Amino acid sequence: MKDTLIEAAKVLREGGVILYPTDTVWGLGCDATNPKAISRIFGIKRRDEAKSLVVLAADLDMIARHVREIPEMAIQLVEVNDAPMTIIYPDAVGLAPNAVAEDGSVGIRIPLSDDCVDLCRRLGRPVISTSANVSGEPSPKTFADIPEEIKAAVDYIVDPSLEKGGTGKASQIIKVGLDGQIKIIRA
Repeated sequence: MKDTLIEAAKVLREGGVILYPTDTVWGLGCDATNPKAISRIFGIKRRDEAKSLVVLAADLDMIARHVREIPEMAIQLVEVNDAPMTIIYPDAVGLAPNAVAEDGSVGIRIPLSDDCVDLCRRLGRPVISTSANVSGEPSPKTFADIPEEIKAAVDYIVDPSLEKGGTGKASQIIKVGLDGQIKIIRA
């Protein structure tokens, strides 16, 4: 099974787009530092590029390389987290401009899936993670739920047998300020 992650990381390094199971739903992914690959994802989803995307990172060290400062409250949330949780961090750095919100923030999740963490580590950079659907349509809980047009638009599909363990729903989203303020965006 690890061969599929090795191949997926290779495709990501080459600027490709993959279809892969996450700890939530099936996702479209690419290197979060590659603006052309991210633009492709917006096109595949038929999504407005002004909307932000979620980024997956292997660990807090990887996050620290892509935000100016990690708020102490975010560290505490990550340490006690037991459900898929995306944290919006202020002041993103080193990511593609179209991976970052207009205010400079970025939503990053450390996935609860060992395979997703492994993928980020193999790439050595964060991976975009957005649901594998056309914008406005339901998010695919299983591989069978993914529209054929999405499957046909990607460069690589991770082995569907790795889809075990996804929650089938989007992660919670919490915005954390440097002053420790928390705002729940999606519960």
